[in-house]
Amino acid sequence: MPKPLILVLGDQLSLDLATLRDAPADAVIALCEVAGEGRYVPHHPQKIALIFAAMRHFARRLRGKGWRVHYSALDDDDNCQDLLDEAERLAALYGCGEIRVVRPGEWRLLARLRRRKANWAIVEDDRFFCPLEDFAAWAEGREQLRMENFYRQMRRRTGLLMEDDAPAGGQWNFDHDNRQPIRRDLDFPTPPVHRRDTLTRQVLGLVETHFAGHFGELEAFNWPVTRRQALVDLRHFITHCLPDFGRYQDAISDTHPTLFHARLSAAMNIGLLEPREVCEAAESAYYRGDAPINAVEGFIRQILGWREFVRGIYWLKMPAYKRENRLGAERGLPAFYWNAETDLRCLRRALEMTRDNAYAHHIQRLMVTGNFALLCGVKPEALCDWYLAVYADAFEWVELPNTLGMVLHADGGLLGSKPYCASGKYIDRMSDHCRHCRYDVKQVTGENACPFNSLYWAFLERHAERLESNPRMKLIYGSLKRMKEEKRRAMRDQASRFLESIDWETAYGQGDHLQGYRDTREDP
Repeated sequence: MPKPLILVLGDQLSLDLATLRDAPADAVIALCEVAGEGRYVPHHPQKIALIFAAMRHFARRLRGKGWRVHYSALDDDDNCQDLLDEAERLAALYGCGEIRVVRPGEWRLLARLRRRKANWAIVEDDRFFCPLEDFAAWAEGREQLRMENFYRQMRRRTGLLMEDDAPAGGQWNFDHDNRQPIRRDLDFPTPPVHRRDTLTRQVLGLVETHFAGHFGELEAFNWPVTRRQALVDLRHFITHCLPDFGRYQDAISDTHPTLFHARLSAAMNIGLLEPREVCEAAESAYYRGDAPINAVEGFIRQILGWREFVRGIYWLKMPAYKRENRLGAERGLPAFYWNAETDLRCLRRALEMTRDNAYAHHIQRLMVTGNFALLCGVKPEALCDWYLAVYADAFEWVELPNTLGMVLHADGGLLGSKPYCASGKYIDRMSDHCRHCRYDVKQVTGENACPFNSLYWAFLERHAERLESNPRMKLIYGSLKRMKEEKRRAMRDQASRFLESIDWETAYGQGDHLQGYRDTREDP
């Protein structure tokens, strides 16, 4: 057998990686920092720093286990700055007859790998609950692919929150208990502060030098870059956040970015935590009596159900899925998504938190930045690339279906049965933003009216032919039909004037943060 070079990608930092489990003693393990992977979209500096710092710590861990490791640092003189070129250079350097890599999490990279003429071996990623062939078998012949049905099958398969053949607590889903709004008297836990050792400080300096033009600040960097730090975050969540996570998981705070959320997705997505150990930690808290069933079930559903479901959809439907645009959205991204300069308080705070932390929780993404883009008709490509760029946990297998399918409903209902569109009333009910906003959430038209209101009704009118027959939208379309034409026309005019006032990215890819990077991307 030829000596292999084992390429470990930046989102595969697990000792249980399939290629590492089966590696012969003479294998060379390669980890490569390359400029191309930091710039194919303008990734948030904290996201780049998280991955590079975690890679450097993982390389040190591998060496401690006795592996021969080559680490290509970003500023090495002989670094090719392209991931696949660099791996092939290292294979030649060490006399390796084969390059092994676990399936990457983006079609872009997998398509490039398949076109390579070198001796590449792509190994399936078995760090997930559901193998891709099992998901394809489950999906085959179904008229609708619904996460809830898939989730119940996964509960039965794994035994998580199962008592014999019945779900713990007597029902599968406790979502109706998880919709309480923000309250002024809530005291949110403070996340652990991770020490920045020499490796992490070196990476922060490197990223500040090489990626200074990207959207986002490095100052508040506090991501776990080792497995030990990730386990600290997991224990903190289980002890201090999980008991209240469920009921307040849809709430939004004007001042606190994390509330009771776990902020564990980035660590899971790069391999520092295994999804099973995270789910089992939550399950154990329930059986110890430390967390209620609605919180534990809701949390496990996000990992065992939703995370696995969107991954299955991604690999089942790519590459055509990325080109879906069933609602015909054609606008570029509002320019203020890159600078947070907007009078809409909810948007400003979500964008500022994203800039400062490379993080916003799922309701901020779905019902604030995502909802606004949906109502305005932002093209899926523009929003998907923005989400991929700005969030530390965003890798395309998980980001694209969530953004294109759930946020923008651009896949025609494959992922979600209805668009998650809402007026300002929803944001007012779930958050404390509106009391700080210069707009009046109770007004639909007029100079001070909340733009979400007229945009919402204009969206419903614009897409009535496609959406009014949806059973989950009949009530709201009934309300629309009962409105007098004069009121509807006033709302349309209000929405049009607001849209005309926005500074749009007129040619997608030509903004300051996007200039030039699209030329580096592979056509799927």
